[in-house]
Amino acid sequence: MRGIAFRAFGIGVIAVGVGGYIGSALAAKWNISAPAIVMATGIIFLLVALNMVMAPYNPVHAVSEPLPEQPMAATLKLTFPLIVTPYGIAALIAVFVAPDYSARSAQIYLLLVLVMVLNLLAMLFVRQIMRGPVLLTLQVLGAVLGVLQVGLAVQIIIRALRELQVIAS
Repeated sequence: MRGIAFRAFGIGVIAVGVGGYIGSALAAKWNISAPAIVMATGIIFLLVALNMVMAPYNPVHAVSEPLPEQPMAATLKLTFPLIVTPYGIAALIAVFVAPDYSARSAQIYLLLVLVMVLNLLAMLFVRQIMRGPVLLTLQVLGAVLGVLQVGLAVQIIIRALRELQVIAS
């Protein structure tokens, strides 16, 4: 399991970086404006956040299947889309196309690595994390963060609308 976690971390870091660069390069080539990318990111965040907030009210689904026996297959199943998420890539593309990206690039890379290290730690200590009071605390925190993510998504959309001058500042 430790080997899978470290492989998923390594592949995830590379995939996020490459995905962000390819996405921002394609956005530039296709003449997609930074506000349009920000708007798309906000919509993706909103859909994910609404799904997270409403999940307790959805019917219970069957338990997911276990990780495959082959280490690389297990690594890829864990990496995509659990560690490298579509909304994470969207956020990174939005950051890469931002006008002030070059001034903040070191901070962005530091935060990216920090998030990936937190993912790695969660994978390495999943058995300890998913017990009793810690699990309950994480479920409550998840509900709170889900609501805040809806607010963040709306704020991102408002920012894009302001940048597009659809609404006043």
